[in-house]
Amino acid sequence: MAFTTGLLAMDSANSIFQDVFSADGGFGREEMGGAGDMLAVPDLATFRVLPWAHKSGWVLSDFYLKLGERCPLDARQVMQAACSRLAAEGLTYVAGLEVECHIFKVIDPNNSLAERTQPAMPPNIEAVRHGYQYMSENTLDELEPVITPIRHALIGTGLPLRIIDAEWGPGQVEISLDPMENVAAADAMIVLRGAVKQVCRRMGLLASFMAKPALPNVYSCGWHLHQSLFHTATRTNAFAEPGALISQIGLHFVGGLLEHARAATAFSNPTITGYKRLNANPLAPNRVVWSIDNKGAMCRLVGGMGDPVTHLENRSGEPAANPYLYMGSQIVAGLDGIANRMDPGEPLPDPYAQLAAWRSVR
Repeated sequence: MAFTTGLLAMDSANSIFQDVFSADGGFGREEMGGAGDMLAVPDLATFRVLPWAHKSGWVLSDFYLKLGERCPLDARQVMQAACSRLAAEGLTYVAGLEVECHIFKVIDPNNSLAERTQPAMPPNIEAVRHGYQYMSENTLDELEPVITPIRHALIGTGLPLRIIDAEWGPGQVEISLDPMENVAAADAMIVLRGAVKQVCRRMGLLASFMAKPALPNVYSCGWHLHQSLFHTATRTNAFAEPGALISQIGLHFVGGLLEHARAATAFSNPTITGYKRLNANPLAPNRVVWSIDNKGAMCRLVGGMGDPVTHLENRSGEPAANPYLYMGSQIVAGLDGIANRMDPGEPLPDPYAQLAAWRSVR
């Protein structure tokens, strides 16, 4: 399928930000000049039927340039390359998604032509339920008419849905998937976000994966990435070790995540609202530390002492992050930690204790 390279020169409001009609399209590549075409080659393993859309299917694709090489701006190949590096070491990436989003009721879509500016005026919205309540069965029941169609859609597309729950804020929900492997885990995030948005739109609702919308009394949303490595040949958890909280491979993987956390934040938090969330409250960690089962830490160790499900949870990410870049950057950072035997130091029992001490000294 032919796709114009100009799509890669547009921001999230579809505004073109570089000279796409120049000889190189602003990309520095002659094959991408003049807003000409590249090719989207379907990955048929990702094909699925959409249960909410009449006789419609969905398939993810890889971008190729005119001469047959992969498009350098195809984010999916970043994740594919990272997983190939793991495969060369006999390892498989395993990730579980824990994603939060807001669901609003649309009162007025503001669809007059005068309001269809670029970017367009946002719709007038209100919450679909009262807040703040966390993990309340009554709150969950209030959201049931919204959650049930979403649940059916996610299961219908083949996603391994683990749970949908009512989160803290008004109209905020959390969706978790069971662990998936390699690129399929990143593909799942693309499908999840699209499914939730489309199903909600059909009900007159607006689903937003923005980390911290500029709206009153709206709580921040995060994307907590649960991840581990498996030995491909034996299908055993490379982070689990009898008698130890975490294996040496896992320890050095943590070391790589902490060492490269500053740079990796560009991929885990690519939007302005992602950074606003990081400074909102301690539930959005802004300290490069790791801890044992402490949700105030950026990197939380879950499991331990030979537990076969031992894994790491990176709590810093935002739901709008590109999954291929977010997960790919985690793999690359972790591999660097393993290769260079990076020591993350001792896990902190209180991730914010040092910050409090620093403030008291000041």
